[in-house]
Amino acid sequence: MPLQGPYPERGDLIEFFRPGYKHWAVYVGKGYVVHLSDLTGLSSLSSAFGGTVVVRKEPLLQVANGCVYRVNNKDDNKRIPYPPDIIVQSALKEVGEIKEYSLTSHNCEHFSTRLRYGNGFSDQVDDAVKYTIIATVGIALIGLIAGTVSTLGNKKQDSRR
Repeated sequence: MPLQGPYPERGDLIEFFRPGYKHWAVYVGKGYVVHLSDLTGLSSLSSAFGGTVVVRKEPLLQVANGCVYRVNNKDDNKRIPYPPDIIVQSALKEVGEIKEYSLTSHNCEHFSTRLRYGNGFSDQVDDAVKYTIIATVGIALIGLIAGTVSTLGNKKQDSRR
């Protein structure tokens, strides 16, 4: 079994490590999770550019599909989670619903954290935005430095003439 860490308890967030991204679900007990999946049942990633997904209750091991997974109630130290019964009841009420999917605002991590904490958020999205900003600023600084060096070099050549 590819479980890392403790066995999940009802209401826990489950983080699945997929190649290139993480998938999220809520553990509802007896070996089952509730999560977002594309309409074909393959994953939520196939809807990454928008579209619709369905809320499914499926066996945890089927969703893991051989990937490593773990309990990750990542914000319990910052936010008060709902009681496990409320989390599970809320998750089960949504099973079968078709939902709009957006990688940046309505993904599987948003879905799972909303059920546990009351509002959805995605560290994956926040990290991607942060790294994009850092990369953009870095590229701009490199361009500015290169331009400054070039200008100084041209001024030195002009002063020698």
